[in-house]
Amino acid sequence: MTLFVGTSGWQYKDWRGVLYPADCPVRLWLEEYAERFATVEINNAFYRLPTRENFEAWRKRVPPDFVVGVKASRYLTHIKRLRDPGEPVHRLMTHAAGLGDRLGPVLLQLPPTLRADPGLLDACLACFPRGTRVAVEPRHDSWWTESVRQVLESRGAALCWADIQARPMTPLWRTTDWGYVRFHEGRAQPWPRYGRQSLTTWVHRITDTWTDDHDVHAYFNNDPGGAAVEDAVLFAGVARKAGLRVTRVPMGVPPPERIRGWGRVPTP
Repeated sequence: MTLFVGTSGWQYKDWRGVLYPADCPVRLWLEEYAERFATVEINNAFYRLPTRENFEAWRKRVPPDFVVGVKASRYLTHIKRLRDPGEPVHRLMTHAAGLGDRLGPVLLQLPPTLRADPGLLDACLACFPRGTRVAVEPRHDSWWTESVRQVLESRGAALCWADIQARPMTPLWRTTDWGYVRFHEGRAQPWPRYGRQSLTTWVHRITDTWTDDHDVHAYFNNDPGGAAVEDAVLFAGVARKAGLRVTRVPMGVPPPERIRGWGRVPTP
């Protein structure tokens, strides 16, 4: 199994001195991030879909082994609410194609007010090009039905396992041969950090569900104060101790005065 560990986004001012040296200009933050992590989830695409040229430029700035997850535009998920998905999905995938072989999973995070509609979800998933990895994060309890699970399985889409306050907000369904996990907010101090015990439990859930020939993507969305960076490092360490192959993460949190190029844990 390969566990891809990263964060949801990389452009956070309060990560200066946590992930980015104090003297590193913002225009180089992606390069800095990609030197330390091997994957990121682009969540600002949710608010405004980047142009294909933006995606192409990002591709040129990251190394060949870098994987980019893309959160789908809110136009598809929150404004259209999955209705008439053909044009929004086509536009999303045409733009994201600029990433080339760096493109990883696409995340559909559904509105918390959107109730279950298996037919609507099926029609939306059918619009994605064959071979696209799509993860779905429903946020209304009505979605936890066998018919919804069957739609995900038949379309080869992953149910996104979401954590809030150190507990799963979704059933732990395995609906395809790869996984997607999002960490939104932990219960440890300082807020919104995760504790070692909570992350160890998540590693056990992953190893109990997927086998050696599967991939799992795990992204930390608890960005305030650099918590996502620190928790990603901790999570990767716990996973390695459990015998998982984990993509690169930083060795630790650098003090603000450290220069560009501080160390990272190499990929085993």
